[in-house]
Amino acid sequence: MSGARTGPRAQALPARPFFAGGLERTALARERFFGEGQRPTGLVSEAVLQSWHRCLQARRDPPERLLFDPVGASRQHRALQRGRPLLQAATPVLQRLEAALAATGTRALLCDGEGVVVHRTPAASHPEPVLSLAARVGVDLSERAVGTTAPGIVLSTGQAVTVTRAEHFFDQCGTLSCAAAPIRDRGGALAGVLDLSVEGRPFGFDAAALVGLYAGAIENALLEEADGDGLVLRFQADPLLLGTPLQALAGVGGDGRLRWLNQVGRSLLGPGAAPGQAVEAVFGLALDTLLATTRGPAPQPLRLGNGLVVWVRAQLQLPAGPVAQPLPAARPALAPASAAPATLAEHDRQLVLDALARCGGNVSRAARELGVSRGLLYRRLAALR
Repeated sequence: MSGARTGPRAQALPARPFFAGGLERTALARERFFGEGQRPTGLVSEAVLQSWHRCLQARRDPPERLLFDPVGASRQHRALQRGRPLLQAATPVLQRLEAALAATGTRALLCDGEGVVVHRTPAASHPEPVLSLAARVGVDLSERAVGTTAPGIVLSTGQAVTVTRAEHFFDQCGTLSCAAAPIRDRGGALAGVLDLSVEGRPFGFDAAALVGLYAGAIENALLEEADGDGLVLRFQADPLLLGTPLQALAGVGGDGRLRWLNQVGRSLLGPGAAPGQAVEAVFGLALDTLLATTRGPAPQPLRLGNGLVVWVRAQLQLPAGPVAQPLPAARPALAPASAAPATLAEHDRQLVLDALARCGGNVSRAARELGVSRGLLYRRLAALR
């Protein structure tokens, strides 16, 4: 096998041994891969095999000792600065995750897009000789630094993965089990990695499912961060899934074109949906019809261009943050919206004027209703004159 080293065989193993569990399969895979130069297809996942291969190509050796030293102060500072939006979006989600994991002996680690740990949950009550070193802010968990791990594979491939005990490349990490999932930004680039790790024991739950759920929640929070005027659409085939990590998200710019999509949104809209397309081409509705849905507190039915009916809630964002309260007088998305403002700028203007009218001209009350500061509302009023 190309890339695998050959060497003396320790003890011949039968071609089809009886396995009591995954540990025996992994032991046989390591014997065949590292000791015999064979490809142990089917014994470990393809993602792990490819990672082992990359580690060998980098001239790493499984018996090497890892120090898990944090990166230098300047790189750590850059990581924390670069990861500030990620941390801000992730903090409420991580607090909920920490509460869920409290009695499991499992750690949650958040890495930036380069693999540097920027957040970790507190230590478990049982001994963690390896994890106590690896789970420190500033430690680089990329594949080039610590070999085959779940965060390292996610950083290399962009795909969620679980790595159990001896599936780690380095012998030193053979007591760990980890599951990780990617977190993407509005451009689709890897913004970070969420990892669950435990040492000296197996996971007592489906770690892959849990880390995927919470990584999705962090990604959604990151995508929903306001960065200027725009429309955020939340939609799903089942309205009960709105407001959960399983909701689809799409951002629409002031030019009426799709700016970004989360993974759930891509799955519902189909492979043809992509940023840069006109709203009507993606959703089968003109922008003014989508704008009309922002006036309702309840989700509205919408038939997508591919024929799928979903429930959608739309929200107009102001530069300093999303509008906290949707306005009344909902209009179903399946109905025409002839009276709706034609552009986001006009809709934004109407949003401010309507709030002031309802509040009797009281700027402080209107700002509270819109979920923005008084200063921002004064600036918007000045721009309307």
